[in-house]
Amino acid sequence: MRADESAAAPVVFAALADDTRWDILLRLGRSPASASALARELPVSRQAIAKHLAVLQEVGLVEAQRDGREVRFVAVGARLNEAAAQLERIASGWDRRLERIKMRAETPDPD
Repeated sequence: MRADESAAAPVVFAALADDTRWDILLRLGRSPASASALARELPVSRQAIAKHLAVLQEVGLVEAQRDGREVRFVAVGARLNEAAAQLERIASGWDRRLERIKMRAETPDPD
């Protein structure tokens, strides 16, 4: 794992830990949307949506794209893939540890 990946992981996962930001990200995964459109779809004010979008933008999970006078937000797949890869590395490490524990538990004691 690169040093910049491990340093970025806590802020990315902290951003994802909020239920509203998670809902926003799931919604943006389907298609880009403006803050106003997200506020109409979610039980949160437009101002709150804007604050959540700012957090997601800050950690690189969403990008703003100007569409005429409207700003639409889109999920950043590459950043999400990095987070998924970090989780996969953690999971595979635990799988290896658990397999070693299982092997030791199932190996007869030489006594």
